[in-house]
Amino acid sequence: MDCIFCKIIAGDIPSTKVYEDEQVYAFRDINPQAPTHILVIPKAHIESVNAVSPENSGVVAHIFEVIPQIAKAEGLTGGYRVVSNCGADAGQTVFHLHFHILGGKELALEMA
Repeated sequence: MDCIFCKIIAGDIPSTKVYEDEQVYAFRDINPQAPTHILVIPKAHIESVNAVSPENSGVVAHIFEVIPQIAKAEGLTGGYRVVSNCGADAGQTVFHLHFHILGGKELALEMA
């Protein structure tokens, strides 16, 4: 598989890890859109939100249990945003399910 996130999980491409367990890997975005910009991904390859199924939805639930822990560890006490782009029209450029944690400043409310 030629998935950059799978290669990051495997250690073939370096990343700045902030969290890891048996199901999830989280690392700093190399092109941050906020002072804190972390990507949280399942270790199992799931293409996008559209590919979430009864068989793999448990890992998505686990991701949403982990996100508050990461945000707290990063000091995001004033709040943060969680974003997942689904499909090319929405701006998804890596087709491996991932969630962006954005914070560290007051974020604009308008959509790009």
